[in-house]
Amino acid sequence: MTDLLPCTAPAPDPSARLTSAFESIADRMQGLDFVNPALRVEAVGFAPWESHWLGVMVTPWFINLMLVPREAAGWVPLKQGETRRYRFPAGDYDFIGARDATIGDYQMCSLISPPDFADHESARLVAQLAREALFDPANAEQPAGAIESTPLSQRVAAPMSKRDFLRGRILRAEASKPA
Repeated sequence: MTDLLPCTAPAPDPSARLTSAFESIADRMQGLDFVNPALRVEAVGFAPWESHWLGVMVTPWFINLMLVPREAAGWVPLKQGETRRYRFPAGDYDFIGARDATIGDYQMCSLISPPDFADHESARLVAQLAREALFDPANAEQPAGAIESTPLSQRVAAPMSKRDFLRGRILRAEASKPA
């Protein structure tokens, strides 16, 4: 008879647990200047990635990529505030370790803080696009000078990719137009 290692089932989708925990925090934060009252708490697009759950957390005060343990054997916790870099097809992203009594260990990568959206649907769309963009190699960082060497008129006239949208190309182009 051979000894078998104990097998633990993957943790279930954390969306409901995350939403509940951040709704509790949102209740305590109402009225603060950086809290956007047009937004609500929502866990967007959580799905398995490697041995983790990966999704985007939308709150009235931030929009973050989040990693939550899915398989205990594959999760390496970080101390509060410690960072770890993960490689995605779109490039390398730094996640910060955190812990909450309700959520447990998780890691987050800030996307937008504070989120300045007129409505929750826009924030959710950006969250969905951001998660999708992680897995598109076309969104990988360009070599230094590759974008800057392209004349502004050509950059603005070209169709906008998700990468450009998420990196704020339209805002940079508008800011550089003569008044």
